[in-house]
Amino acid sequence: MYNIQAQAFDFNSINGLSMKQLDEHYKLYVGYVNKLNEIWNTPYLPSNYTGSNSTYSKMRSLKLGETYSLNGIKLHQLYFQNMTGGNNSPTGPVFNSIINQFSSYDNFISYFTNVGLSMRGWAILSIDSMCNDFHIFGSDLHDTGAVWLSYPILVMDVYEHAYFMDFGTDKEKYISTFIKNINWNTLNDRFKKYLSLMQNMNIKRYDHYPFEFCNLSFI
Repeated sequence: MYNIQAQAFDFNSINGLSMKQLDEHYKLYVGYVNKLNEIWNTPYLPSNYTGSNSTYSKMRSLKLGETYSLNGIKLHQLYFQNMTGGNNSPTGPVFNSIINQFSSYDNFISYFTNVGLSMRGWAILSIDSMCNDFHIFGSDLHDTGAVWLSYPILVMDVYEHAYFMDFGTDKEKYISTFIKNINWNTLNDRFKKYLSLMQNMNIKRYDHYPFEFCNLSFI
């Protein structure tokens, strides 16, 4: 029996977004948790899934709902985690590595902002296991545009529900406010966990190692 619980987040630490906006957004996240529990607690009975079809069928609806709610949970948790708790001054290994790859912090923020403006769902700074470089991915939906075996470092929700109560159509102002609330300790923790994971798995880079942790044994 699955009984996944929604996580709690310190919304009082966020500046520039109202508690009403954050609370309503949180309710959507809780809804994904509830629906995933419902889906994962649905028993498989062959007689209930006859006529499975890729255009429309009961199994297709179940599986689409599963990935949508599951990704919705994971993305919202990453999003809320990396915008709460303070520590808003860019610093640490992930900051240095961003500058190294994107030439400057301002260039990175410009790129990240433009990805956010161009997407309907998510902008995600991720390290991809194919090359172990940073990439800023864009996604219109929770389960569209996701990249497997890619490790998210910074996640920003750009669905209208994330900002419309406070900012209306001024999406760029919302993105600027989000950036000011980034918890760089959270980003650095994720970055270090990725490096530790790669080291433990003894995964080698294909060509180069752009980060400052250049003395690891798996290089």
